[in-house]
Amino acid sequence: MNLQEKILSAFVGKVVRKDLAFLVKGNLPVPTYVLEYLLGQYCASDDEQIIEEGLEKVKDVIRNNYVHRAEAEEIKGKIREKGRYRVIDKITVALNDSIANQYEASFANLGLSRIPIADQFVIDNPKLLSGNGVWCIVTINYLSSDTAKIRWEIDTLKPIQISSVDLDEFIRQREKFTTEEWIDFLMHTVGLSPELLNRREKLIILARLLPHVENNFNFMELGPKGTGKSHVFQELSPYGVLVSGGDVTSARLFVKYSGNKELLGLVGYWDVVAWDEFEQQKGKTVDTVMIDTMQNYLANKSFNRGKGAHEASASMAFVGNTKHTVPYMLKNSHLFESIPVAFIKGAFLDRIHLYNPGWEIKMLKKDSFSKGYGLITDYIAAILHELRKLDYSGNISNYVKFDGSLSERDHLAIRKTFSGMTKLLYPNGKYTEEEVLELIDFAAESRKRVKDQLYIIDETFKAEPAKFEYLELKTGNTRQVETLERIENPIYPALIIKDEELSLSTECNQRKEEVAEKKARPRIGQLPEKQINIRLNQKGISYRSLFADYLKDAKQITITDPFIRLPYQIRNLLDFIQMLIDTNIHPELLDIVLKTQNEDSGIPEMIDVLDDISEDLQSYGVQFKYFFDAAHDRSVVADNGWSISLGRGLDIFEPFGKYALAQAKQENRRCKEFTVIYMKSN
Repeated sequence: MNLQEKILSAFVGKVVRKDLAFLVKGNLPVPTYVLEYLLGQYCASDDEQIIEEGLEKVKDVIRNNYVHRAEAEEIKGKIREKGRYRVIDKITVALNDSIANQYEASFANLGLSRIPIADQFVIDNPKLLSGNGVWCIVTINYLSSDTAKIRWEIDTLKPIQISSVDLDEFIRQREKFTTEEWIDFLMHTVGLSPELLNRREKLIILARLLPHVENNFNFMELGPKGTGKSHVFQELSPYGVLVSGGDVTSARLFVKYSGNKELLGLVGYWDVVAWDEFEQQKGKTVDTVMIDTMQNYLANKSFNRGKGAHEASASMAFVGNTKHTVPYMLKNSHLFESIPVAFIKGAFLDRIHLYNPGWEIKMLKKDSFSKGYGLITDYIAAILHELRKLDYSGNISNYVKFDGSLSERDHLAIRKTFSGMTKLLYPNGKYTEEEVLELIDFAAESRKRVKDQLYIIDETFKAEPAKFEYLELKTGNTRQVETLERIENPIYPALIIKDEELSLSTECNQRKEEVAEKKARPRIGQLPEKQINIRLNQKGISYRSLFADYLKDAKQITITDPFIRLPYQIRNLLDFIQMLIDTNIHPELLDIVLKTQNEDSGIPEMIDVLDDISEDLQSYGVQFKYFFDAAHDRSVVADNGWSISLGRGLDIFEPFGKYALAQAKQENRRCKEFTVIYMKSN
């Protein structure tokens, strides 16, 4: 039995093919869990005929009942004509405490507001009061009587979410899967294809679910755009809410006032409050009262606002984009550099339990998404909600003992991450020694990533450094934990924070300038304008020997070569770019433009190839653009004033054998006959 068959057998009626939501959704601004709620009713089968018929039914429901804002008046007309009509819309409720003394509903797309709603609907669904709205299936009556004071009446209201689940049954079904199968099943469930991800990437993606499964979990993920950071917070669960990081106030988040009444903010209604676009934005100011209140909440699960203290269990997730590559940040600043400056302080960041390395996840493309079966989003959301009641944090002490230098916040962060990952991967509590150590390492590394940056941002943390290592109780071995990015980039310069502005220390700046000057000094002022002629079959030539001295201080380089189309020509381009990265003084600031040409029939394929190159280079901090407008002449032009004319473009080498040493080293290759002319502009 393969994985898909196991899934269908173990979770009958609770799974859906994950690509179906994309087929239905189109450009509709409807969360995935809304669509999968409908797909689960009509398409929970592996019978293609049933799926096709079900898709048509779901499309009919969307077509006839989902309210497009542009068609709101037409829907209102239907309600009036038929007397009652069912709609799918986002509903928000507020208390009108004036003479009316009643709850009133507003419809996000239909445009109706201040419609009286029965108290029982609000009592059964308190999230309606949160201010962010809840997607619901609502039956609306139209009262046409001349004596009617209000025309619109809410007859029935059903939030689009499963009311109850059997957690014990879910845990029992876990035992039918191997760990690898279960992880892949979860990947399908969040909508991604597991075949394109390695084990570590899967764990990083699953870590995004930790705020959903752990109470008061403080999560942060920063990384490049397009890697799905906010997907699980926006699309996965009706128990979470995604807010714009620049639009959050203390009143909206914690407590707001309506007359003399205190109304809890978002943390009082949701399992997860996720801050999207949590990065520095020009013109955006941060509510300092909110930061102080949040700082207390992140540490103590409570906050003081208004008349007294309040407690809540909502987890906080902060997701945003990085401005620079990891090597650049580690070399010049720190890994929190892109978040709002007001939050870059030790007291706040020390409360983050896990910093997820979003830069390790590839940009999502069409083939990144699952076409297999996964749990209906609404079902897994309800399961995650129930799993919040369990606590596996104490289990960690059965396996390891961490070094005593770790602070209590370090221990808490590791335990909470371990507990959450255990709930996700081993909800039955059954795992091997190797599997439990994998989770412990992941949890410790995630916390160490925070602590490493705190040493840079706030020097007071250096007074009590934490040693991230633990003793394996079973074997007596000591195991050290290190972040992957620090292994790859071992040099961390000292930084200081002053007046909420990040700046390198004078000593560090001087050292950097000296190093840069040394690198730039050799022959920079002595490079001659010249022409060189390479003879046929000449060896000892490489892109480095031809171009490095002339391009190593350039930041923008334009390559004009009309013949970048065949596989070996594309390889030449990659070799040339690699040479630029290896030899440039500031490789993380490189901006490369390719001007090439192709037949009309070959352009679509080349666009895919060049897009792949562009995406890969972003991880190195290199910006790569391309245009199909090359003239016949071939050249390399840099913003440092040098223009290099290439008789043959990048195609300077004769063909060589598949297993020749020429594959490994350009100097071993025989050259074609060509000319290079170096010219300096005034």
